[in-house]
Amino acid sequence: MNIRASAKRTFSSLSNSNYRKYFFGQTTSLVGTWMQTTAQTWLVYTLTHSATDIGFVVALQTLPVLLLGPYGGVIADRVDKRRLMITLQSVMGLQAAALAVLSLAHVVTFVDVCALAVVLGLNNCFENPSRQAFVLEMVGPVDLRNAVGLNSTMNNVARAVGPAVAGVLIATVGEGWCFALNAFSFVAVVGSLMAMDRSALNPSEPTVRAKGQLREGFRYVARTPSLAFPLLMMALVGMLAYEFQVTLPVTAERVFHGNSEVYGVMMAAMGIGAVIGGLWTAARGKTGIRPLVRASVLFGTFIAFAALAPALAIELIALALVGFASVSFLSMANSTLQLGTDAQMRGRVMALWAVAFMGSTPIGGPLIGWITSAAGARVGLGVGAASCFVAAVIGWLAIRHHRHRGVALD
Repeated sequence: MNIRASAKRTFSSLSNSNYRKYFFGQTTSLVGTWMQTTAQTWLVYTLTHSATDIGFVVALQTLPVLLLGPYGGVIADRVDKRRLMITLQSVMGLQAAALAVLSLAHVVTFVDVCALAVVLGLNNCFENPSRQAFVLEMVGPVDLRNAVGLNSTMNNVARAVGPAVAGVLIATVGEGWCFALNAFSFVAVVGSLMAMDRSALNPSEPTVRAKGQLREGFRYVARTPSLAFPLLMMALVGMLAYEFQVTLPVTAERVFHGNSEVYGVMMAAMGIGAVIGGLWTAARGKTGIRPLVRASVLFGTFIAFAALAPALAIELIALALVGFASVSFLSMANSTLQLGTDAQMRGRVMALWAVAFMGSTPIGGPLIGWITSAAGARVGLGVGAASCFVAAVIGWLAIRHHRHRGVALD
């Protein structure tokens, strides 16, 4: 009986028909996305043999989010999010198809990868805030924490499966087939969005176009400490700790003397841990700065363990723990922001969350790439661990400061 009740609590948002369609469609697409991420990283590394160049491509892919992400949130607050997602997910499929054609024809260059990374980044500026805000429209506030946790689980099931499959495909038939399969996978998520029962959705009232809406979003966050500090913590950790696609290929080759399959297994190990973390968060996840501080400390501790692991077997255990802690931190930050935000501002706030998480990468990606090239992959991971501890201190100081002023942030 307890097991049944626990399972019901863990998967409660899947009782919603629209969310169920979205969940399985998005899971299929995300497997392809992680295959492409893994293949693209390995492709850049084989073309240039440079961790700095990997970081440069990651920066190009995320720079549009940093520059235009807040405006993407303004658009998300103005339009039908489902329709916008259908269009943008279709464009993402075309981007993957272009990369597949170039790779399978054996004419792909580093410049091609850079250009298509920019295209994907521009698309993400507008797709990410719409997708984040759309979750609440599907499931409502009661199931939001559960849905965010399951979304993280979904992403990390894909992270466990996608890189492992990509590692085998890269070693046998090449990177191009990873890109081709990702292009095809977008059919699933676009189909799920088109098949939804629109009468069962609870869309936010679109914000009427007006001057100053972008500035209004910044001012809203600035005067709301319960949103500003989680965003600040996310920006620091997102910039320096979540750069695994820069550090892990180098760790696989130079620390453990492996190939693309070892890299795929390392990514899969982290994904497996993240799946467990996502399910745990879906069932028992909390919101607020205090739980976020604890999650940040745990995340930093496990990254430090991964940085010091003496053997591949221990590294895989450490990466599984990293995956568990990473998704806990990410889910708590996401839920804290969504539940603490007014409906009319949600798109803009979640756009700032995307800027903090992905938009900080144009700074962190090249920086961690340079550190990894100069001092080694272990040091690159160690810098990420340190950023988590600093973020935890920021959150703890914020709690203490506002408690003295009579404002509860925890």
